[in-house]
This record gives sequence, C-alpha cells and structure tokens, in this order.
Amino acid sequence: MSKHTQGGVAGPIARARRRMVEEGDLCIGELLPQERVEQAVERHQVRFRERLYTPLVTLWTFLYQVLGSDQSCRSAVARLLARLSCVGDGPQQRCPSAKTDPYCKARQRLPEGLIADLARQSGAELHRQVPAAGLLRGRPIKIADGTTVSMPDTRANQKCYPQPSSQKAGVGFPMLRLVGLICLSCGAVLDMAMGPYAGKQTGETALLRQLLGGLDAGDVLLGDACFANYWTTASLLGRGVDLLSHHDGRRRVDFRTGRRLGPEDHLVQWPKPPRPAWMSRRMYRDLPESLPVRELRVAVDRRGFRTRRLCLVTTLLDASLYSAADLAAAYRARWNAELDLRSIKQVMRMDVLRCKTPQMVRKELWMHLLAYNLVRKLMARSAAGAGIGPRDISFTGSLQTLAAFAAVWQRPAPDRRVNLYAAVLRAVATHRVNDRPDRVEPRAVKRRPRKQTFLNEPRAVAVARLLKAG
Repeated sequence: MSKHTQGGVAGPIARARRRMVEEGDLCIGELLPQERVEQAVERHQVRFRERLYTPLVTLWTFLYQVLGSDQSCRSAVARLLARLSCVGDGPQQRCPSAKTDPYCKARQRLPEGLIADLARQSGAELHRQVPAAGLLRGRPIKIADGTTVSMPDTRANQKCYPQPSSQKAGVGFPMLRLVGLICLSCGAVLDMAMGPYAGKQTGETALLRQLLGGLDAGDVLLGDACFANYWTTASLLGRGVDLLSHHDGRRRVDFRTGRRLGPEDHLVQWPKPPRPAWMSRRMYRDLPESLPVRELRVAVDRRGFRTRRLCLVTTLLDASLYSAADLAAAYRARWNAELDLRSIKQVMRMDVLRCKTPQMVRKELWMHLLAYNLVRKLMARSAAGAGIGPRDISFTGSLQTLAAFAAVWQRPAPDRRVNLYAAVLRAVATHRVNDRPDRVEPRAVKRRPRKQTFLNEPRAVAVARLLKAG
C-alpha cells in the first residue's frame, strides 16, 4: 500500500486509530473485511499520508454516514470521534478536532473507482453465493431498471447534470439518470451506469449498453418496454444472454403472422433498422439482417390489478421449455427491481443527494450502493441460517437492526463476539416480509401534508425583494 509518512498523527490518536482499524466493527467488519479494502486501495494505487483519515478510516466513516439516519458530515465525524474515545488509551488522550473539513477533504481524495470497485465486488460475491430463483428452469436472472436522483443546486452540478427543461431556471434542481443491474435472487446491485437526465446517448438503453459487461452467457435479462428494441436484443444475443421484456408498442403485433406456438403466442422476425448515428458502420455490418423474436400476450385476471393483458417479447423461443405461464411469472418478478430501488432511494434516502460537486455526487451514489449491498449480504446470511429466501426478509428491518448493533463499538472477546454476531443474524431473520399474495392497496395516502409556500423564483431574487420591502 503506497503511503507517505511525513507529518504523522500524535501518538495516542495514532494508537487509537490503529486499534479501531484492527478491531473493526462488529457487523461491518464481517460484511466488508479490512483485507478486501486494503487490496482495493493497493489496486487503485492510492497514496496517502499517515493522518487520522486514512483511506480505510475515511471509507468506513463515509459508509456509516450513508447508513445513518442523519447523513450529515458533522454526524459522521461525531460518530468517528465517539469510537476513537471508546478504543483510546483513556481520558488523557488528545481528542481530534470535531471540524468536518479534514473529513470532507479525505472523501475528495478517495478515488471514485475504489468505491465503485468495492460496490461491484460485494454485489458479484453475493450473486455467486445465493442460488438462482426457481424461475425459467433455474437460469440466472438479472433485472435492468432505471431511475433518477436529484442533488443540490450548485453551478458545478447544473453544468454536469442539468435540471429538466420543464423546470424554471433558478428554481429547479440538477437531475441524474441511472440504470442499475440487479440480481433477482438476492436483490444485490451488480453494476450501475449514470448520466445526465436528458441529451444524446443519455437514455436508459444507452446506459444499459455500458452494463453489458456485467452479463454472462446463460443469463436472462428482465426489462421494461424501453429495452424491447432490435439493438438491445442483438447486443444481448451476441453475448449469449436472453431477453424478456414488455413490448414497446411501436410495432404492430399480429398473431396471424409468423409461426404459431400457441394462443396469442408466435415467432416473428425483426428486420434490422437503418443504422443509428451512434453506431459505427463496421458494427452495423456485423449485425444480422433479422432477429427471431417470440411475442406473446398473457392475461392478468387478478382482481385489483391495473393491467389486464400484457404483450411480452422474449428471445426464449422454445415453447416446450418456456411456457407462456412461466414467462408471465418471470416477468411479474421484475417488480422486485422497483422495490429494490425504493429501498435504496427512500429507505436509505438516496433520492436527494447532499454533495455539491459532480465528482462527490458520483462517490455518494456508489457509497449508497455499497452500503445497500452490505445490508443485502447480511440479509442473505441471516436467511440461510433461518432456512428462508433472502427476499423473505424486510430490508428496512435489517437496516434498523444493523444500525442498532453498530452502536456496539468496542470489539468484545472472541467468544462474546461470535454470540453477538449470531444475535444480529437471528434478529434480522425475525423481520419477515408478510406473505400477502396479490395484495391490493390504493395508490394514495391518508395523512395530509403540511401546507407550504413554494419558492417560484431564484433564491437571490427572493432575498433581494425581501430586503427591498424592508
């Protein structure tokens, strides 16, 4: 690990920091071992000085910041100081400053690729450990889905991630679009691509092309209607990956044509469209002139559901292996991605980011995904011990349990530590998701929000008007 040694930390603080790093935390130390972080630091050739905020200390402080209920830098530094006090040499040690400037500068020095690497590693590891869901003959299933997040209205953020054109200048907020690749069986985020909300090559299909390296031959990708096009389908088939998605509605579906496989189920050929501007001529020539695609319509006759009939598109062409009912059940599981994104955005509060520069915004996003994958890892371990599936456990309950046990800073004796970690797993396993098949609820809330006045002009203009009114 490359580092500088000049300007070392005061002796008591250095010893407390070493104890804190070596002893680790009861839960996070189990989910994200110190050796893995040090290997990632070595791979990314991170250089640092022997100060309080080494890459490992900064990473763990940042991680607890996104996991906590108060995600401010002040709260993160206070938590770190509390832990240093617990593992220090006693009341006579010199306490570091509670100012947030050193911590914020240390976060800026952390490479974005380091955090992204750890997030991808944690997701891939969990994907390999959890068996595939019992759908589509046990094939690995991954879900692609997109969403948006907003961030503080700073000049740097606006330049990189402009606000939507529908928002008035000086009143809106910068917006970032992201597409995630999610494992169906365990809910881990395997990879993520991000870009501005609008502009050329910023749509969900363009971002998905950046994630094709995260798909393996034999996988099945679940997606919504925006991925049901020739280019995405051809790219997936070229990697040995099958697609199951909703029909985009742009092509007329006529079940009287093609080769009939069953009622409202047939095989058709999608011809190659004209070359798009983003594709090279060589790549265009290498693509087949047509693609065999299966189109089918399934009925959703459950009372209370909004959609009655769905038209699906898939490259799983063998009706004897993949019946219409099997495909309908698999596509219905795509809704899990919506729940996973809701857990990240609402439960972990990633919907509104806090950082004021694009570089830090991206680091904050990756740190949220790393923290999310670690919670999913805890859920998978707990579920394995209880003999249930990882998705049978509440994400919110698991996060609350992890935060509660994180208060146990001092690492206990080895025998006691094993008992405590077992208690964490048992506690997480008790937070079961209730079995509510085909639950129907109105998409509305009963409690009325407080009435507030919205700012409909730039803040500087509003302040100047108030001062003038005197």
